[in-house]
Amino acid sequence: MTGFTSATRANGSAGQAFSNRIAGTIYVRVDGEMLWARGAWKVNFARTVREGVAGQDRVHGYTEKPAIPSVEGEVTDRGELSLDKLSQIENATVTVELVNGKTYVLSEAWLVSELSIETEDGKFSVKFEGMDITEQMGA
Repeated sequence: MTGFTSATRANGSAGQAFSNRIAGTIYVRVDGEMLWARGAWKVNFARTVREGVAGQDRVHGYTEKPAIPSVEGEVTDRGELSLDKLSQIENATVTVELVNGKTYVLSEAWLVSELSIETEDGKFSVKFEGMDITEQMGA
């Protein structure tokens, strides 16, 4: 399968045009305000959810419905971060910038997770869902 990569190396293999970095540092912002991201983050970029339909005689095909795009991960509970304000988010823009140059933008996003602080580590988990997500490729 071809056509989904943005660069091709001289040997024909796909890769980033700018660096060999593929993972590591990320920056997460909600309406421009930086969250202190920790641990592994997930970006659900799926556009559709498909489920196979098995009949008694053969596979009949599949059903398809829209997927809800989302972003989720752990955040450090720093002193100036208001959990009350975070819990009220209903129509935000959430951006996740990856070290490989990609940026994901979740639009019209709302917080779906409960904000349960782990006091020993000073962290909590967040999950945002939104109406749409876009991918911006690095240069």
